[in-house]
Formats: sequence, C-alpha cells, structure tokens
Amino acid sequence: MKKSAFWQNTFPMMTLVLIGLAGCNNPVHNTEMKSGETGIVPPSAAPEPTGFVSIFDGKSLSGWEGDSTYWRVEDGNIVGEITPETILDANSFLIWQGGEPADFELKLEVNITKDGNSGINYRSERFTELPFALRGYQADIDGKNAYTGQNYEERKRTTLAYIGQKTTIDPQTPAGELQGNIERNAWKGLRVTGELGDADSLRTLIKSEDWNMIHLVVQGNVMKHFVNGVLISEVVDEDTVNRSMKGLLGIQVHVGPPMQVKFRNIQLKEL
Repeated sequence: MKKSAFWQNTFPMMTLVLIGLAGCNNPVHNTEMKSGETGIVPPSAAPEPTGFVSIFDGKSLSGWEGDSTYWRVEDGNIVGEITPETILDANSFLIWQGGEPADFELKLEVNITKDGNSGINYRSERFTELPFALRGYQADIDGKNAYTGQNYEERKRTTLAYIGQKTTIDPQTPAGELQGNIERNAWKGLRVTGELGDADSLRTLIKSEDWNMIHLVVQGNVMKHFVNGVLISEVVDEDTVNRSMKGLLGIQVHVGPPMQVKFRNIQLKEL
C-alpha cells in the first residue's frame, strides 16, 4: 500500500532522531564528563626539574679529558672499556673540564658489565703521580652491585658509608697519617648514625647489566647518593682536616679484568 505524503516525509526524519539518541547512550560515543573530570588531558610525565644542564653532548668527549685508550663515545653514550690488550695498572678517569662544583646535584644513567668496577668522583683533586687520576669522594659503582651507591673516598679515607648507612665522619685532631686511620678498607672515624634500609634489600632495587639512574645531592658537608630514586648512603663529614668542599668531577674505569661501563644523560645543577 502506498504511504501518505505525511509518512513519506516524517519517517526518515524520525529514524535519524532515533539513531542519534541511540548513539548518545553508546559509551563509546558518550562525551559527557563525569564528576571531577576537567576535560584537560594531563601530561604523560612530570617535567624535568629546572636548573639542570647537560655536560655531555652525546656525540663527543668535548669538555672532558681522559686517556682515549679507555674512553670513547658510542651510540650516544660515554663508554669506558678495559680489554685484554689494555689492562690497567692504576685507575683511570675521564675528567670534566667545566669547573670545580661545590654544592650541586648530578644525575646520570649508568650501565656496567658484571665484572665491571667504576665510580663517579666529585669534589676531587688531581693525583699528580699518575696520569688522569683523581683523589676524593666517589659514588661507587660495580657490576655485582656489592658497592653501588656507597661513599668511597679514592686515595684518601676509603669507605665513608656502606650501602644502607647514614654516617658521620668525626673530626680528626690532629690530622695524623691517613693510612693509620684505615682498617679493612674503611675509615676508623666512620660513625653509623642511622640505617636507610637492609643492604641486601636495597641491592635488589639496582638492575644488573642494565641502566640505573644515579642521583647525587651534595650540599655543605652532607653527601647523599641515590640509585633509581632510593637513598643508598648518606655522609655528614665533620672532618674539617680531610674533607673537601669543592673539586673536580670525573668518571672511572677501575683496575681489574676486562669490563665495560657506559654513561648517558649526564645532567648537573650547581646549587
């Protein structure tokens, strides 16, 4: 039967209205905001804290000094490597030439092979008896994560804080001979004042043969070493005779078997 003109004109319009209403109830197309929503898409990650500057250009060793036998740039990383043909007789450093930071924060990523031994020296001085050698505070790094994050003073007072320790280094009066105050590779003036966590548990937070974030916060006589966002060691240095309040910054390849260590995203903020 033929429809009247009214139904011929009205039916398609009603159909469109019904389809539109159905679409509004479809959760895929429903754009109505729920309570508490702003309609603004939040950023995927928080912005990087201001004040940090890159001290490695990702392409060259410009601004750094070291022995090219052991240091190079590869795939955007600083690479320190010991091979069977280049075994070291003494620790060797790649030294930043941009100044002698006093109070600062340093952030970088590091990846080290299982048998590797390395570190980040700061507030250090040249040990002139050897080429490219430094003497001073160090954030220790090793491939087995036995020491990564501890505070070890290269060629001076040795261990100042082990993993999981908060320590105070007592004043030395008079100065005395350094070697006489060292026992089992640790400084006798080390006094544990707090625990940051069980050492073995803290080690499980450090990834083996993978990238880890090191963050140093050095201000006044307090030195904090963070690994992957966790405080691993903290030293309050009251030893005015032996401590240093500013100095050179460098990264290390350590004597030992063949190894490789890589550094990237090296960011410094002077406080």
